[in-house]
Amino acid sequence: MYKQEQIKPYGDGGTKREQVEQMFDNIAHSYDTLNHTLSFGVDRLWRNAAINYLLKNRTSTDSVLDIATGTGDFAIRAFQKLHPQRIVGIDISEGMMNIGREKVAKLGLSDHITFQNEDCAHLSFPDNSFDAVISAFALRNFQNLDECLQEMHRVLSPDGHLSVIDLCTPISFPMKQLFWLYKKAIMPTLGKLLSKDKTAYSYLPDTMDAVPQAERMQHIIQQAGFHQVNFRRLPFGMCILYTAKK
Repeated sequence: MYKQEQIKPYGDGGTKREQVEQMFDNIAHSYDTLNHTLSFGVDRLWRNAAINYLLKNRTSTDSVLDIATGTGDFAIRAFQKLHPQRIVGIDISEGMMNIGREKVAKLGLSDHITFQNEDCAHLSFPDNSFDAVISAFALRNFQNLDECLQEMHRVLSPDGHLSVIDLCTPISFPMKQLFWLYKKAIMPTLGKLLSKDKTAYSYLPDTMDAVPQAERMQHIIQQAGFHQVNFRRLPFGMCILYTAKK
């Protein structure tokens, strides 16, 4: 068991999966504002980096699975840049996906982007269902990281690609020092003010510290069956892009 798998948003009572679902239902109304505010808008650049990897390494991408899609921003951006025939966004939080469904409907993309309530550790899709699997800011929230990565591998087509971004702890001066202040004071305070959930944005920095990162996560992804696993730290050092082939 990895350290972040033992960290729950609300302490004792219920599984991590149940508590993460409750947390995201609680903050769904403010999630997009918080995401962009807490990252100073850089989260959009991080998502673009993940999609650009697919653009550079695939001639075409007809089907995409967005793991822990949340409010659908990653799925929408992937459709705009990759132009697949279909994108399926999955999540355990109906509150988050309902906002995503509204966004997609307003853009007239409901025929191309759909949402399903799914547990990443037990996906309902057949083997080899998708050309690409993408995910943003989700690895630290999984109750069983190994099982989720194995399922991502299973549903990828034989020539499929994985492109995942997740938050991490900066390692270089001065971002390492600034981040300590940011996670201890700024992030919890802003999160509490904007989301009205005093726990959610204390849970976030705790799991950022605990989740396997860089070379260790690279090895874990390889253990799930992936090949050509690489990682790259993205601007400001708070996010890592992990890429792989089936």
